[in-house]
Amino acid sequence: MAALVGAIGLLPWLSRTDPALTVLKARSADRDPTPETLRAIREQLGLDDGPLVLLGRWLGGLLHGDAGTSWVSGGQVLPGVLQSLGASLLLVSGALVVAAGTVAAVCARTLRLGSRGRLAAHGTGGTASAVPAALPEFLVASVLASVIGVQLGWLPALGWYGPRWMVLPSLALGLPAGAILGRMLDDLLPGAFAEPWALAAAARGVPPKSVALQAVRRCVPGLLPNLSLFVVGLTGGSVAVEQIFDIPGLGRLTLHAALAQDLPVLQTGTLALVLVAAVAGALARVAARLLIGPALRDGALHSLHATGPSGRRALPLLYAALLAGVIGFGLPRDALALDTLARLRPPSPAHPFGTDALGRDVLARVSHGALTTLGIALAVSAAALLVGLLLGLLPRLSGPLVDTVSAVPPVLAGLLVAGVAGSGPWTPAFAVGVVAWSPLAAHTSALLRQERATTHLAATRALGAGRWYLLWHELLPAVLSPVTRHALLRLPGIALSLAALGFLGLGAQPPSPEWGLLLAENQPYAERAPWAVLFPAAVLALLGALAVTAAGGVRLPRRRRRPEGPAGPPGEGVVPQRRRNSPDALLAPVSTSVSTSPVEER
Repeated sequence: MAALVGAIGLLPWLSRTDPALTVLKARSADRDPTPETLRAIREQLGLDDGPLVLLGRWLGGLLHGDAGTSWVSGGQVLPGVLQSLGASLLLVSGALVVAAGTVAAVCARTLRLGSRGRLAAHGTGGTASAVPAALPEFLVASVLASVIGVQLGWLPALGWYGPRWMVLPSLALGLPAGAILGRMLDDLLPGAFAEPWALAAAARGVPPKSVALQAVRRCVPGLLPNLSLFVVGLTGGSVAVEQIFDIPGLGRLTLHAALAQDLPVLQTGTLALVLVAAVAGALARVAARLLIGPALRDGALHSLHATGPSGRRALPLLYAALLAGVIGFGLPRDALALDTLARLRPPSPAHPFGTDALGRDVLARVSHGALTTLGIALAVSAAALLVGLLLGLLPRLSGPLVDTVSAVPPVLAGLLVAGVAGSGPWTPAFAVGVVAWSPLAAHTSALLRQERATTHLAATRALGAGRWYLLWHELLPAVLSPVTRHALLRLPGIALSLAALGFLGLGAQPPSPEWGLLLAENQPYAERAPWAVLFPAAVLALLGALAVTAAGGVRLPRRRRRPEGPAGPPGEGVVPQRRRNSPDALLAPVSTSVSTSPVEER
């Protein structure tokens, strides 16, 4: 936290810009930056004393409850930050209600089938949750504001004056978050329904609702760390939604302070986000211990790691073929060709996806933008998966890092990275990669904590297995598959975060056909030319569906039973040669003359 606050205090000097000039432009964009005016601002703010002195003054005042005054407005910082934090927390509460409803809708089919013992025959749910999970929050907010708020007039679209003003922004934030959390919970539920308690409850005639509630209770501790990260992310990362609906939240305040280099406001807002992250992480850990604390202490859990058959293999191939067909069909077209006489044309044989405000072919821009956007997104996702797994296996080290890094919005991370390394095509990738590993590390740590308390791990340890054997043969197989599926679920979001940072000037610039730039450029024309937004959003939803279905097939294969001897009738084999220091060999049954059927052996 100290390093983060210190880096923010050095932001103007790291970016090699004149903070006096930036503050002057934020105060009044029409004033001329004369040397006398800039000198007066430096003297007023004490910029000539250096960043370390300024940081020391801010910390000294903070110890006495004074966060200083804003460099732009001149008002007290702490009351404004607390007011913005209250608005953000109120918005987060509404978004969590929407997310809970979305999670219930995503997992309804699995809960219904699993509580009745019919999940193995029908498999888990489909890919309906891929659409809300893949759509960007600013696009959902724009559609809700323009259609429901402006055209239909059902709910207010601007302002922050009461409960009615919370509905649309809560929907815009809660739907994507609930879709991702729902997919993660739906991934854990089959393992819970396969545990002995669930089978015994079904045989005893326990009502399905009770079985479903206990299955959710069994799986929730593995999701609590990511739930806390969503709370923190919605607090500071909902900048676009707050901007669209004109909400005075903490994310919007922090972004404006970063752009204006208003260091007292930026440092205090970031400190508030870090404290919220620490409190949310602590509450998540306490809730997990309350839910499964005795089982964690006694090592009495069963593994939720399912090694069953993967999902339908035809669906990801179908979605991949559709996505490849769209990209391949648009690559021969020119993505930069302008035709002012064909502005905002509807779809036609000449332009299957229509044209944008400059007459450029939307299909061509979508196809050409996919090459860079998807390539960088895949590289960042792979790096985030590797770092998340490695740090997640060290929970004592990664826990504080996750709490701190998750509090940094991607936009602020992009500004810090750009200040150090400068703007360039790889700046958004590095900025997103800095924060993209934290949800995967939190997920890994949560699964690892439960897997260490399982009965089969205690038995394997009692048979003499060493630490490295347990890591490679028991813990990693239980963690790798679900965390990899989680990384695939976040692939569309990473692609959008990269493009959004590029739109803010921290990466590729127009006329680059990146997907985020494409959506942001066509957003003002959504009412006149909805195809310019709907078709790129549909391709993005197709990417989400591909990620969800491909994630369902990421499962480790079953272990094959070691043969007990030469082929022949039961009872005529010889005792197999057992390997030394192998707990699996100790568990292998010896030769016996009792004949068993396949069902009894299973």
